[in-house]
Amino acid sequence: MALIQGGNETMTPKERVMNALAGKPVDRTPVANPTNVSTVELMDLADAPFPAACREPELAARLAATGYTELGFDSVMPYFSIIQESSALGCDMQWEEKDNWPTVRMANPIWKGPDDIKIPSGFLEHPDNQAIIRSISLLKEEFGDEVAIIGKTMGPWTLAYHVFGVENFLLMTVDDPDMVMRCLDRLKEISVLFGQAQIDAGADVLTFPDHATGDLVSGEYYKRFLLDIHQEMAQRLDVPLILHICGNTLDRMDYIAQSGMACFHFDSKNDPQQAMDIVDGRIRMVGNINNPDTLYARGPEEVRQEVYRCLDAGVDLIAPECAVPLATKLENLIEIPKAVKDWCREHAASDNNAPN
Repeated sequence: MALIQGGNETMTPKERVMNALAGKPVDRTPVANPTNVSTVELMDLADAPFPAACREPELAARLAATGYTELGFDSVMPYFSIIQESSALGCDMQWEEKDNWPTVRMANPIWKGPDDIKIPSGFLEHPDNQAIIRSISLLKEEFGDEVAIIGKTMGPWTLAYHVFGVENFLLMTVDDPDMVMRCLDRLKEISVLFGQAQIDAGADVLTFPDHATGDLVSGEYYKRFLLDIHQEMAQRLDVPLILHICGNTLDRMDYIAQSGMACFHFDSKNDPQQAMDIVDGRIRMVGNINNPDTLYARGPEEVRQEVYRCLDAGVDLIAPECAVPLATKLENLIEIPKAVKDWCREHAASDNNAPN
């Protein structure tokens, strides 16, 4: 856990986030947004609804900014879904309406094996990729170095689900592991290309979702197929990377702690104290406020209890566990930074009153 210096805020939100990711002292624990905190209420407030806000840079930037200006988070994130690259690759898309997530229709995969993997000419210029790249530039123009700007580039495992289909790809891991490695080796170049474009546009941090979730594959799969690739990504992309994997990941957290990533964004299916004990300071941790039960269905007091539980465990940055349900109440999201500030003030006061 990064050392909390005291009860007064002396850092900018960006300084707070970047220090925490580097394991340096912070004035208080940051509240981060590695995935998405935009909701239908915020879309209405910013006049930036889905799906247009996923595809138009001005709307994406306007909606992303509300995470800082309206919710009080220390970061902004303009990539709300996980499908921009897949759209640019030619996947069959379903863009949905304001109250639902755009998705890839994975029943219609575009590729069958490694020889099919080709980055289309003009990949970065595709409108759905430009929506993210340009929105980051706009956020940089608006906020400068005031707030941490987090981009996002899909890892090769996630891209494989989209381009091959989940079932087809998972069967490939059993039937032909060598083919899987060849696929991942080619797909990782898409991760680097899109990630670097966001860094060049002004991203301070990149979330790196790679959904080798505990619901689908074992911890040994992570070690076998992804650990080396993630170590390589941490070297090639020269900003802090926040690895994101959903589900129960306690069985792979020891490997994740060896990934070279700056931080791991973890799910509420993992007990925060157990997770912190496993990683043992080898990687920063961000999370893991529950989405469906707490942020969506309950109230501020339950949110506060979860925030305190994470802080008591030493979690380095506080955040929802994943992209929040679009109907989440704003009062619950606003409670996250409020609770963090209260906890930090309380602990600073108790530290100051402790006998020497």
